[in-house]
Amino acid sequence: MRPVLMSRRGAPAAPAPTAHAAAGDDASGAPAAVAHRVLPLRAEDAWVLLTDMRNHVRWIPLTRMDAAPSLPVGAVFTAVSGPFATRGAPGVVDRMEVVRSVPPHTDENGPGTVGTAVYEKLGPLLLGTAELRVRPLGPDTCEATWVERVHLRGLPAAWTAPVLRPVLRAMVTFALHRVHTEVTGR
Repeated sequence: MRPVLMSRRGAPAAPAPTAHAAAGDDASGAPAAVAHRVLPLRAEDAWVLLTDMRNHVRWIPLTRMDAAPSLPVGAVFTAVSGPFATRGAPGVVDRMEVVRSVPPHTDENGPGTVGTAVYEKLGPLLLGTAELRVRPLGPDTCEATWVERVHLRGLPAAWTAPVLRPVLRAMVTFALHRVHTEVTGR
């Protein structure tokens, strides 16, 4: 039996990854929006960069973030996206709670361990999860994976998730491209 994490509100949180989750699918087998990027960074450094939500405003267009530098499990933060959101205008509010945060570890004598951060989307409009994984590939290289499983509140997930998936896939692919450009300078 797989362990179940509990969110701060006592509801089941994101489960430990399964074979489907590792491939980007959720437990029902529905595909998620997934992007991968190899970064020329130690896994631990990439983890700090990617899990500091304040950095995401540089990578995700039209988004502002209200988050502390370090977010422990149970912390809640908010992103707001929209045409003038970066100037303080209203937009789509995306409240999230950190439900899992396990940093990676690079092992000079072996494969090391994958870091996983899972953020439960609390609404008011977007529900589901966002997940960041950082896998060591060597002493100064890692693979970053960003997975979004999102649907709209008030409508069946089976209807809204497929509509959102291509937009989210484009967003996370673009964001990881920007991360790569930032850390390589090209």
